[in-house]
Amino acid sequence: MKKFSIGIMLAITIALVCVLGFGYKSSPEPNNYYEVYLNDESLGTIKSKDELEDYIDENGSYYKKKFDVDKVYSPKGLQIKKLTTYNGEVDSVSSVYRKIAKKGKFTIRGYEFVIKKQADEKDTEAKEKLTTQSVYVLDKNVFKKAVEALIKTFVGEDKYKAYIEDSQVKIETTGEEIQNVYVNEDITVKETNIPVDETIYTDYNTLANYLLYGKNQTGTEYTVQAGDTIENVAFNNKISPEEVLISNTSLTSTTNLLYPGQKLKIIETNPQISVVEESYVVEDIESQFPTEERYDSNAAIGVDKVIQNGENGLERVSQRVKKVNGIINYVDPESKTVLKAPISKIVLKGTKYIPDVGSTTSWGWPTDSGWTLSSGYVWRTSPITGRRELHGGLDISGTGYGSNIYASNNGRVKEAGYHYSYGNHVIIDHNNGYLTLYAHMSKINVKVGQVVARGDVIGFVGMTGAATGPHLHYEIWKGCDYCRINPMSMY
Repeated sequence: MKKFSIGIMLAITIALVCVLGFGYKSSPEPNNYYEVYLNDESLGTIKSKDELEDYIDENGSYYKKKFDVDKVYSPKGLQIKKLTTYNGEVDSVSSVYRKIAKKGKFTIRGYEFVIKKQADEKDTEAKEKLTTQSVYVLDKNVFKKAVEALIKTFVGEDKYKAYIEDSQVKIETTGEEIQNVYVNEDITVKETNIPVDETIYTDYNTLANYLLYGKNQTGTEYTVQAGDTIENVAFNNKISPEEVLISNTSLTSTTNLLYPGQKLKIIETNPQISVVEESYVVEDIESQFPTEERYDSNAAIGVDKVIQNGENGLERVSQRVKKVNGIINYVDPESKTVLKAPISKIVLKGTKYIPDVGSTTSWGWPTDSGWTLSSGYVWRTSPITGRRELHGGLDISGTGYGSNIYASNNGRVKEAGYHYSYGNHVIIDHNNGYLTLYAHMSKINVKVGQVVARGDVIGFVGMTGAATGPHLHYEIWKGCDYCRINPMSMY
């Protein structure tokens, strides 16, 4: 039995060796493929990394033509990692390309300029709001020329050229000398792959417009009206006169004349970088004359009389001036020489107190003596209109053209000016329930708000307005404006 069992075991062993041993094959070699990821998302497996990159470039003809470049690259965030696997299944390059095109943006080679706004070291709030922005170009010279164009806009092309060429006119008496021009922002540049959906500048003029106006470059059009000036056009459209000149290159100065129908572009500037111009300036500046006040106790409070006219002086002033984008930012004075001293204006001011409330029982006559009452407070046929009407006052004649007209009571001047019928006239509110009117003056001698005393000269006899000869038309009103009463009832 034992021998039989050993024989069976041996037979089984031989059979297993025949089945397993002679049918064995060695393990296959692993494959070196590439796993494609976009922003850490797997898009498939391909055989060749170079094949995918070539396929991306070959299918980028639209972008090559649009940007005039020779090669198109894979999107940012695309990774192609080598993969060793025994799995023999791979994706086609075209299918992986379609996934990439759907989920990402292809890129082209160019330059990224990063503009970092500067802040005052002491200004914590400004530092927190510090911003950066990127500008993309294919040629670094495009950015350089755009910045130069912006500088010329704010500094002036001829002035900037003279500064660069060191050919500025030296200051002999007055003038300006640019000492430094620079951009205030921190600008860095690096070569990089740029997504094709970014704004990529290939023309420096287009980039210069962006650096000047920002994204809003359309603006509006304004049609000049009669009487318009550059300053009022700017003010009414909420921009500065300098912005009008910038957007309308045919205009060279804010003093240029405009003509009705002229079309002007109205665009608000929004500079993306700060052009700083530092200059030494010498100019002759008028110095405002001072006003000297002297006092006269014989004249009433509120009565001012100029006894000497003022005259401005002239000073030669030298300054260090800093401009940012064409606007004066800082002025540091250096010296000042008086070329002509100013002459003071001298004003004589009354100090005498006069109450502005008149008497209700005592009234002065409004003209010189020798008068004739040419018309009273009566119904009559008007010599002017020919109509029957109430003559609401007194016509006092006979004192002569240019003779004095006097306030008939204390009060405050309510009106002093011209009226189509009354001519040059004065109305005094006596603050006691009465007002008086004095008409047809040749000249007015008081102003609105002035306090007058009974007997003060308020004007001179004339014949302005509806008058046939020199006389004073005199009215007294009681209780309200134009509530006329007979003036003779007060005398």
